[in-house]
Amino acid sequence: MTIYDISEKAGVSIATVSRVLNGSSNVSDKTRRKVLDVIEQYGYTPNAFARGLGLNTMKTIGIMCADSSDLYLAKAVYHIETRLQTNGYDSILSCTGYDPEQKAYSMNLLLSKKVDAIILVGSNFIYDNRDDNQYVMDAAAQVPVMLLNASLNVPNVYSVLTDDHHSMYEATKYLIGTGIQDILYFYNSNSYSGKRKLSGFCDAMEELDRLTGIKGHGLIQFYGGPHEDIPHMAHTLSVLRDRGLSFHGIIAADDALALGAVKYGKEKGLRIPEDLSIIGYNNSMLANCCDPELTSIDNGLEMMCNQLINTLMNVLGGRETPQEFLFRGQLIQRGTTRPIPWDASQPIPGDASQSIP
Repeated sequence: MTIYDISEKAGVSIATVSRVLNGSSNVSDKTRRKVLDVIEQYGYTPNAFARGLGLNTMKTIGIMCADSSDLYLAKAVYHIETRLQTNGYDSILSCTGYDPEQKAYSMNLLLSKKVDAIILVGSNFIYDNRDDNQYVMDAAAQVPVMLLNASLNVPNVYSVLTDDHHSMYEATKYLIGTGIQDILYFYNSNSYSGKRKLSGFCDAMEELDRLTGIKGHGLIQFYGGPHEDIPHMAHTLSVLRDRGLSFHGIIAADDALALGAVKYGKEKGLRIPEDLSIIGYNNSMLANCCDPELTSIDNGLEMMCNQLINTLMNVLGGRETPQEFLFRGQLIQRGTTRPIPWDASQPIPGDASQSIP
């Protein structure tokens, strides 16, 4: 028996069941009685020691993170734990790695601790194949599941994310607007977010061809090495150059990869941004750790984390809340790119054909 079953048998929404379980007053006596009758009939015991039926909750939230050494994920965990503490909740952190079986194991382990909800930090927990997301759906049948920067249309799963496709699309248009068509996309993840970034890059390059008749030269390079190894990233790009591939612009899927691109440019004696323009992603502290400072996409991480916890508090309080919040990233222009003479929010203009000498 799950909250889905209760919802179906009582003829009410899952949100209504959640309000009853959380003791919300925003439910009519008739509806409350209907839900409680189903609970009593089938012997359902809600999580966190019968939350909302007169007993205390555990006031504890489970957090799953694939890799806490990743700057983006570590910063997200920090913001989430800070906001949870402000709202009177403790947390249990599980660093799962990237293996699907380990993720499912960690999920079940947190559920066994009777947490009130589970937060999945990062997009590596959601797969394109719906069957691979069964472990998330099973957990959502017991407690609310919150997704940071991923989306899954399942009852009791709530998503807060950045439109990575749009952000990368606009960043690529920006670089094209500075006069560059031979652009390398440098990435290191095929996660939910990673695939949407890649599609944004590809769509912008296709638009260049469609609207201007100029065949953009878009290269794509996957990096499979350690995410802290900046010299290895630079070496990967150097190998491409040695093979005769030409690119005057690099758009990286995160700031660490972009720093690898800066290192590559310095080693090859290239002027940045005159000979090589570079854009990163996440607008992390790394953006200020190179010379020139890094142009990067700010995906509003702190804002997303705040919204995620606000949504969770509403859910635990039995209040209606949207299942998805979508934010737009912002390109922060610094020294690794040149300004453009046109509005990047508009279609790629015909004079974007100017090439770098």
